[in-house]
Amino acid sequence: MLNNWLKIAFINYKKNWLSTIINLFGLTIGLTGFMLILMHWNDEESFEKWNPKKDNIYYFQTYNKKENVYGSAISIPLAENASKRISEVQDYVLMTNTGTSYKMTTKVKTAYQENGFPVSENFFNLFPFKLVSGAYKNALKNDTDVAISTITAKNIFGKTNVAGETIKFDNKNYVVTAVYELPKGNSQIKPDFVYKPADQIKNDKEQWGNFNYAGFFLLKKGADHRNFEKKFLDIILMRAKIDAKKGGITPQQYIDTYGPNDSLLTPLDKMKLHAESTWFGKPDFKSILILFTLSVLIVILSAINFINLKTAQASQRAKEIGVRKAIGSTKLSLVLQFLLETFLICIAAYLLSLALTELLLSSFNKFFNKEIVMNDWHIYFYSFAMVALVTVISGLIPALYLSNFKAIETLKGNFARNKHGVWLRNGILTVQLIISSFFIIGGLIINQQVKHMMNKDLGFSGKQIFQVNFNEYNNGKPWLKYERLKNEMAKIKGVESISYSEAPPATGNFSSSNMDYMSQSIQAQHGSMDYDYPQFIGVKLLQGRWLDPKLSSDTIYNALVNEAFVRKLGWTNDQAMKRDIRPGFDNKPYHIIGIIKDFNIRSLKSEIDPIIFFHYRATEWKRFNVYNIHLKLKPDDIDGTVKRIKTYWQKNVEPGYPFNSYFIDKQFAKTFATYQKQQTLFTILNAMVLMVALLGLFALSSLMIEQKLKDVAIRKTLGASDGTLIIGLTKQFLWITLIAVLISIPISYYLMNEWLKDFAYRIDMPVFPFVLSLISLLILTFAVVSVKAYQATKVNLVKYLKYE
Repeated sequence: MLNNWLKIAFINYKKNWLSTIINLFGLTIGLTGFMLILMHWNDEESFEKWNPKKDNIYYFQTYNKKENVYGSAISIPLAENASKRISEVQDYVLMTNTGTSYKMTTKVKTAYQENGFPVSENFFNLFPFKLVSGAYKNALKNDTDVAISTITAKNIFGKTNVAGETIKFDNKNYVVTAVYELPKGNSQIKPDFVYKPADQIKNDKEQWGNFNYAGFFLLKKGADHRNFEKKFLDIILMRAKIDAKKGGITPQQYIDTYGPNDSLLTPLDKMKLHAESTWFGKPDFKSILILFTLSVLIVILSAINFINLKTAQASQRAKEIGVRKAIGSTKLSLVLQFLLETFLICIAAYLLSLALTELLLSSFNKFFNKEIVMNDWHIYFYSFAMVALVTVISGLIPALYLSNFKAIETLKGNFARNKHGVWLRNGILTVQLIISSFFIIGGLIINQQVKHMMNKDLGFSGKQIFQVNFNEYNNGKPWLKYERLKNEMAKIKGVESISYSEAPPATGNFSSSNMDYMSQSIQAQHGSMDYDYPQFIGVKLLQGRWLDPKLSSDTIYNALVNEAFVRKLGWTNDQAMKRDIRPGFDNKPYHIIGIIKDFNIRSLKSEIDPIIFFHYRATEWKRFNVYNIHLKLKPDDIDGTVKRIKTYWQKNVEPGYPFNSYFIDKQFAKTFATYQKQQTLFTILNAMVLMVALLGLFALSSLMIEQKLKDVAIRKTLGASDGTLIIGLTKQFLWITLIAVLISIPISYYLMNEWLKDFAYRIDMPVFPFVLSLISLLILTFAVVSVKAYQATKVNLVKYLKYE
């Protein structure tokens, strides 16, 4: 029986070779896209799976109700009191940075080492990397203890068994207490060396409001993290009671004004995709979910092609079914036979998609900057499950339809009068065109949004502005280093002017704190700068004046604010110019002397934050944050100037360190990379969808028109012109296309409007993509169907009319 089924299957594959190829092609493309996106998702979900304590480690976040934002940091007093007063907590770790770099000196050599993590002393209790040398017990207890990875050990010692050796960096002699091997699995926490930032911890020990640390809590086995979140409210209240006294307000007023109002714990292995805010980059689960959904839609389109083509071929197999039923075949055996035929196509497509996925994987990895390999059984399991699902869905519907033919009617040739197959094909074709219309509309809207962002006036000019970062800005007095370099580097040929900003565009290197005026308080960014930095990058002054080096007050308490700062406090520009504000980052008031036009520092996806700018000497601790120098280059010899700057820097400023530099405009352009990738992916998926849909439409129209060749011959004999016949044959498909697009418009509008809500600077929903989707699909449908319709008008009249 099975052998007989296989013979029949291959006879039909050969007979309907075009539809077989289209089914194979569509399913192969759909499954390939599905597997690639599934591997991408699986790779993103695999972060921190290596950690044996992952089920009990949680990443800490705060929630500010007033701003409706999540914060990714915690202060030392909050963390310590949570550890002491919340019974569910077993241990905790703080990190104050995720990538420090130093030039390290040993008895053997001097080498530059990146990717250091300043952490609290219990780091290895939560992150137990494989120990190679030394011991984890008390590994970071002393201020001069350091633990290093095998990579660092080989880089600076040439070997890994170096516990007890001495390394000099950060003007201290550190003792290597442990050497560890970094995990093989994906992780955002892969430090090449860890040490305790003793001075910073000492300064922040009693500072409840210094949210300078990422926090990880290890809960006791079986503890519910929701209990932690409830109990942490008491810790928030404890802090409020202490600080509220200074302001003469109640603890609840303090919480309502300054926050945080709540906390959130995210499991360690869910942090990469599902946290609300992290120190390791903003999670983007939504984008992956969208991509996965789109890949599934392509598979569904392929399945729709399969269903349509199988039901359209019913006339060719009706007599076969009638004969088989007449000799005793049951409905179940016929269904199983048709499912087998579908499964053979699907399994062939699956094998082809595995090969195609392997071929495309290197390009896919390059696109997403990943190192995915096809060695995870989950990929094969879920992709094969998708094949099984497609087999059932795309095989069962036509199988049931075909098996329901009545033997007597099919043998008499009356099956064609059954309208159920027509309605099924038309309905499924409509769904396919709805999906195609959505892809066209979505692709055009995404393209317009990305163009809108890239063409938007940023409020500054980064052209020809070259930023060079200090590698050792946290040593000594960096502001004096900047002032010396400003004078010296101005002499380099090709340098037009020099300035500095703590918060240059595209870097995100700025802090935020509360800004108070009487009973009002807002959260705002703050950035120290040189006197002329706004003019340096072409920012416009709306009211007041710039900072003036001739006025000593401009290095003590005078400041500039942006339009967003004024708006958030509900002031007019005139009111702002008369007021002093008390920032949380200092213990003195700052007087507003100027209002500058808003300009984008971060990605255009976010609204411009309220920002206060002041001279780097105005706030004592800000002087130690001077970490870069900006140089505006003359346009006539930019490449030559960059080479001269690099030579000077590596010879006179930081020999032995890498030259860390970039142009501001190019750096800001990187903030568009994510959306440009989304645009590219949607374009590729759009092309795949249209290709699959149009091939399916061509095959379906071919089969349906072939069934009407006798009608065409009769009408042509009666004098119908070729044009009339072509319109008659294509009219049904054009109506289906029109209905499909009209149905897709409200669906597409809703979904794309939800996508646009993620952007602070977004386009108004355009009409053009919806109109173009309708016109283009009607044209494409007519073009595809009319090819076969035109061929039908050339039918051999004798062949179809000789028995009439």
